[in-house]
Amino acid sequence: MRRSRVVALLAAGGFAVAGCSAPGPAEVTFYADGHTINTTPVLTCDYTQKLAQPCSAKGSTQTLKVRPGKPVQISVPGEVADSPWQIVYEYVTPQGEYKQSDPIPFTSLDRYAYTVMPPTPADRISAVDVQKYTAVLNADTGESGLLPSDVWGLRLEA
Repeated sequence: MRRSRVVALLAAGGFAVAGCSAPGPAEVTFYADGHTINTTPVLTCDYTQKLAQPCSAKGSTQTLKVRPGKPVQISVPGEVADSPWQIVYEYVTPQGEYKQSDPIPFTSLDRYAYTVMPPTPADRISAVDVQKYTAVLNADTGESGLLPSDVWGLRLEA
């Protein structure tokens, strides 16, 4: 009987520790042409320490298939929406020429979704990056600015 209590206490302790683990990285959801994928950051930057290279690659860029003219819908979690963030996308023209969009910034701190539309029905979106920004203060100069802290990437194939 004593042994079963010890086992029960150990099991309860294991569940308590498991419930206290740190949350994983924020996921951005992409939806294109009938398919959905959740992605974690492919690049993360930490500016709190003086590092020669504050950014590090974290994973691989996910891939979805999309036909020409189809949009890509993006949904971000509160962790991203509560910060300045932007979208940059690339598309392919019918002639096979790759072009990049101007950045599409969101600074209202309450935008959770956006739909990327190809410029024309014949163009195909080929890549989308979501970039979360953080305010950074340069202790040496006193200057501040926004720098990317996390980047989620999606590549799209025909």
